[in-house]
Amino acid sequence: MELNNKKVMVVGTGISGIGAIDLLNKAGADCIIYDGNEKLSREDISKKLKGNKAEIIIGKLPEDITNQVDLLVISPGVPVDSPIVEQFKKAEVPVWGEIELAYNYDKGRIIAITGTNGKTTTTALVGQIVKAYNEKTFVVGNIGNSYTGEVLNTSNDSYTVAEISSFQLETIHKFHPVVSAILNITPDHLNRHHTMECYSKTKENISMNQTKDDVCVLNMEDEELYRFGSECPAKVVWFSSKRKPEIGAYVQGDDIRYTDGTTDELMLNVHDMNLLGTHNYENVCAAIAMTKAAGIPDDIIVQQVKKFKAVEHRIEYVATKNDVWYYNDSKGTNPEASVKAIEAMVRPTILIGGGYDKGSEFDMYVKAFKGKVKKLVLIGQTANKIAQTCDKYGFKDYVFANDLKEVVDICAASADKGDAVLLSPACASWGMFDNYEQRGDMFKQYVNEL
Repeated sequence: MELNNKKVMVVGTGISGIGAIDLLNKAGADCIIYDGNEKLSREDISKKLKGNKAEIIIGKLPEDITNQVDLLVISPGVPVDSPIVEQFKKAEVPVWGEIELAYNYDKGRIIAITGTNGKTTTTALVGQIVKAYNEKTFVVGNIGNSYTGEVLNTSNDSYTVAEISSFQLETIHKFHPVVSAILNITPDHLNRHHTMECYSKTKENISMNQTKDDVCVLNMEDEELYRFGSECPAKVVWFSSKRKPEIGAYVQGDDIRYTDGTTDELMLNVHDMNLLGTHNYENVCAAIAMTKAAGIPDDIIVQQVKKFKAVEHRIEYVATKNDVWYYNDSKGTNPEASVKAIEAMVRPTILIGGGYDKGSEFDMYVKAFKGKVKKLVLIGQTANKIAQTCDKYGFKDYVFANDLKEVVDICAASADKGDAVLLSPACASWGMFDNYEQRGDMFKQYVNEL
């Protein structure tokens, strides 16, 4: 869509909204930026805009606003069934998110990754591999680098590697990656998507504009994705940690291999990598399948996989204090992700859990404690809910804390020499922290101050 001289309203004044205004200004659009929070000040929003032009509206919207606007752009935090979005949809105003807006200007090839868990690690690894092949590579999206901020740097020979959340996939229309991947689908964000069926379909949207000339990489061990493989519009390439697919990457013993259906080749041994745990071997398999589909030579793929180190906030080693090992897994924002971190621990572990309630159940989280977790320190909105789940399964060694500083002090006082302390909350950070990065950074700060 040509947006020059079009009236575009952006909802949300966070990083995504401000990034959208910046791109729209450069594209010659006439902008409105809106936030329903009446406590915000025009002055603060104006400072954030850094010279970009936009009419600022706070609080109640003018009744005739839908007649003035050609396009509504919403930030990922705005639900698609919210009253404001419904109002614009009813007026037949197109509704885009950041991904669709940026895609409108992307000139290169797009590689896109979604899934409940493993997105950030896999996106970072794919980005590193592709960048080693082509310097004109932009790693964007949910990984923390705005797609709208990078897209005007793309060219016909560039690559965009994008981590995309389910919230962002709700508002795509023409977004078309040449290679996509869905790593897994497990219960998450059900307070937003309401049902697993809706959540699964939203994730599967990543391939909706692909054709058989494109590739979609899917997890063979995920029941929903195995079913989806037969109806996916793209050519399906699989990855698996348990068996050999017809076409795809897989783990066999300590080896990661790839088969194209005719030949079968050894890519590398898991002991040649810096990543630990089966979940990370799956991430590597997915990255190999994606980058091979994108035409990256094997020698570059293998070299970069061997070099790659775990991303920040994902089972990240922080420090050893008084012979106790501290790990930051603040990116464990749902039970499934945190179970992976617990399983990766090789020492008796004091676990830190709890946070914002996204509607998750914690049975799998608590069941994973057996033989791993010796004590649980709980914090945040879900503390009582997790404690009740602990009672259900007979795990009694839990305590409550008021803030993260108190949590770290409790862990330090409770740990024996040789133990590990793991922050893997199984919950989002909202309410107590701005995001999981802030939570992880504060944890690292308190640990380093011990």
